[in-house]
Amino acid sequence: MMFIKNGMVIDPANGTEELADVIAKDGKIWKIAKSGTMDALWEKNSEYEVIDASGCVVAPGLVDVHVHFRDPGFTYKEDIETGAEAALRGGFTSVVLMANTKPPVDNVDTLTYVIEKGKETALKIYTCATVTKGMTGKELTDMELLLSKGAVGFTDDGIPIMDAQLMECAMTKAASLKVPVSLHEENPGLITNNGVNRGKASKHYGIGGSPREAEISLIERDLEIALKTGAILNIQHISTKEGVALVRQAKSRAAASGRDNIHAEATPHHFSLTEEAVIQYGTLAKMNPPLREEADRQAIIAGLEDGTIDVIATDHAPHSKEEKEKPITEAPSGIIGLETALALGITNLVDTNRLSIRQLLERMSVNPARMYGIPAGTLSEGSAADLVVFDANAVQRVGGFASKSANSPFTGQLLKGVVKYTIVNGNIVYRNEKG
Repeated sequence: MMFIKNGMVIDPANGTEELADVIAKDGKIWKIAKSGTMDALWEKNSEYEVIDASGCVVAPGLVDVHVHFRDPGFTYKEDIETGAEAALRGGFTSVVLMANTKPPVDNVDTLTYVIEKGKETALKIYTCATVTKGMTGKELTDMELLLSKGAVGFTDDGIPIMDAQLMECAMTKAASLKVPVSLHEENPGLITNNGVNRGKASKHYGIGGSPREAEISLIERDLEIALKTGAILNIQHISTKEGVALVRQAKSRAAASGRDNIHAEATPHHFSLTEEAVIQYGTLAKMNPPLREEADRQAIIAGLEDGTIDVIATDHAPHSKEEKEKPITEAPSGIIGLETALALGITNLVDTNRLSIRQLLERMSVNPARMYGIPAGTLSEGSAADLVVFDANAVQRVGGFASKSANSPFTGQLLKGVVKYTIVNGNIVYRNEKG
């Protein structure tokens, strides 16, 4: 049993935001009441583990629906155990893994391996399966079978699907199964060197770079297919102001038809940085899609404000030091993000008065959970006692990662927001009482 007292309890799913105490029993939320009204329970019962959350926020455990744990196949970068440790340190209690492993999650054996290995950690780990066999964009996987064996959605993240007819078939099937399709929207035919914006950054390095049209064209195509089929579509890691505008228009059209099937996610790095970071940090800020201009960053934040972008997801993408030390055109794209996501949200969205803490938590817990149909993101009585306790005013210096990799442009920076406890099924699985 657990008693969390004197915290600011914020539960966007239920509209809760008040000083309150939370009691967990048998791994579930038992009761939430105003601070001090239930003290007799823990004072008379030594079986309660008591957490004093004074000065802290108590919220549903964070949910990240876009992470790469590199297992199987690339475990020198990350594995399911170290990825889980990084997630728990960041306040996440549930994550959805991407399927671009080696072999990819396009078959029951690999799917089962990931799910079973995930169960050995304290983190609640779900996974997508791929949309196409071998992520080749030529033939659909047996989506119905993979769903029945535990997949929670479908994605070829990392490789865009260029065949529009096949994409429509995939969305039609996903619509019938009522599960999301999450898409990486970059037309490789328009990109000369990926990971760097075509503009100031590409000129700095003397390379071709990735133009915004590469993203815009596929977002436009796939939104139309989703509106036609009714599929639950998640536009991943949006990076352009035009892309945000297209999603806003599509959401409006879907709502006019009584649907809520269009979603979009933003990463902390895309709402925090611009292409200037690639010039400053080199390959540590190289990612797909790339960091773009300040106008794009502001459009992403505006999209988060008005709900056009309803999910914040890290795209946690570990790479080894040796890989990231290669030249800009050879180094892989991506950065780690699980351990910095909440602090970047507080520092760059809440402290700048663009989002409230409640809005930030909504986009990092209940919204992603609902999109994927995951039982998470709420402190409703009877729900799993998955919580994060954090100090929104404490300052941390980024570094000392739990992740196996350390490829982050934020290393050494001071950010506001420190996770104190991560709790899964009523058990403390990460504790940081000093920092």
